[in-house]
Amino acid sequence: MYKHLFVPVDGSELSHRAMDGSIELALQLGAKITGFVVEPDMPLSTISSDATVATARMKEHESRNQNHSHALLSQFEERAKAAGVGFAGLTVTAYAVDHAILEEAEKAGCDMIVMVTHGRGPLGEFVFGSHTKKIIARSKLPVLVLH
Repeated sequence: MYKHLFVPVDGSELSHRAMDGSIELALQLGAKITGFVVEPDMPLSTISSDATVATARMKEHESRNQNHSHALLSQFEERAKAAGVGFAGLTVTAYAVDHAILEEAEKAGCDMIVMVTHGRGPLGEFVFGSHTKKIIARSKLPVLVLH
């Protein structure tokens, strides 16, 4: 059975559904959770040719990412621990969100990925893409999609 759930969250309202749904599932299964945040790499268009400016922008970007992921994973951990579910938090910085999710889920030794979908519809998927669809198509692990 499933004993280690990998749950990517991004801070959106849907993330709270992923947190609550995965905690409920973990309780039913007797599983633990690895909460995961992918922070965006700094866009190349914002890097300056001035080394001092570039360094300052990179430090600011890293600090913003670190604060965001720490706050999000701390909130997830509080919810999990309050429910009696084992929790570990993990964050990486990457351009390819779906690739990072798949790679880190395997590295963490998880046996299921639990995600939420934005449900944008065909036009939204065309414009924004769908990380969930890409993960379902490429994952070696089962993927549970919450709506």
